[in-house]
Amino acid sequence: MTAIVSDPKLQRRSAGRRVVYAALAGNVAVAVTKLVAAVITGSAAMFSESVHSVVDCGNEALLLYGYRRAARRPDLVHPLGFGRELYFWSFIVALMLFALGAGVSVYQGVHHVLAPEPIQHAGVSYVVLGLSFLFEGASWLVAWRGFAKVRGNVRFWTAFRQSKDPPSFMVLFEDTAALIGILIAATGIFAAQWFDKPIFDGIASIMIGLVLAVVAVLLAVESKSLLIGERATPALVEAICRLAQEQPGVAHANSALTAQLAPDQAMVALSIEFDPEMRTAEIENCVAKIEQRVRDAHPNVVALFVKPQTLEQFELARRARFGTALFPILRA
Repeated sequence: MTAIVSDPKLQRRSAGRRVVYAALAGNVAVAVTKLVAAVITGSAAMFSESVHSVVDCGNEALLLYGYRRAARRPDLVHPLGFGRELYFWSFIVALMLFALGAGVSVYQGVHHVLAPEPIQHAGVSYVVLGLSFLFEGASWLVAWRGFAKVRGNVRFWTAFRQSKDPPSFMVLFEDTAALIGILIAATGIFAAQWFDKPIFDGIASIMIGLVLAVVAVLLAVESKSLLIGERATPALVEAICRLAQEQPGVAHANSALTAQLAPDQAMVALSIEFDPEMRTAEIENCVAKIEQRVRDAHPNVVALFVKPQTLEQFELARRARFGTALFPILRA
């Protein structure tokens, strides 16, 4: 039996989207400033930083585009909606950060190491990097507060791995990489001047590229996992099973399979053992009441599938599909 649960509040603007808007505003100003400074000074590290900021602007524009595409209503071809399109564009962002951000930075660095050129007007670079650090720091603070609000008391790495909203941690990681890159660029320019060896400027550019590559790989791995299809949080499974267990006519709420469709959208396939004395009409009425309770308590569940199944049959099916994998099963 199937119950489709829809709620207009599912299309609400998420905190993650506000974080992206804040980052985009800051990066546009930073990118223009860095690019002008790179042209004036001829610094490879500064050019790498300007490329990084330009790529970040493009990435944030793609994330906002992904939010917009993901919010489209379901149709006959896509009955569960377009939520995972956000995960697709998040994966593209990670690839762009690696290919353009890291690739161009490493290329420029190698070029300046092989053919070093003295930096002109280094003071301009320091001023621009200082201002950029302030802008990026403000964006980082917005992203950190947004992610901290989502993760609660969960450890940072655990929250990152469990997060279902890629833009919320993507902006945080990008801004962190930007702040580290600014420090590396400033150090490279200073070393190039102090030791009168322009090669340090090229080395700094290579290091910036490596930082971006590491961040891009982390983001790509997590985005790929969400794009393939991750389960919703175990807490959601337990909560829905308890709601079903409390419904009269339900002998046992076995467990549920879930799939995250978007940051605020999940699909749930619920296995329930009904009272064997119940007739078809009574089971349908029971399912309708469970649907209503789930809709009220968890509006992020956009599709609820209920399968009448004894606990024994559920266990056999689980073992056949997942082996010894554990599922949260309510014990009567």
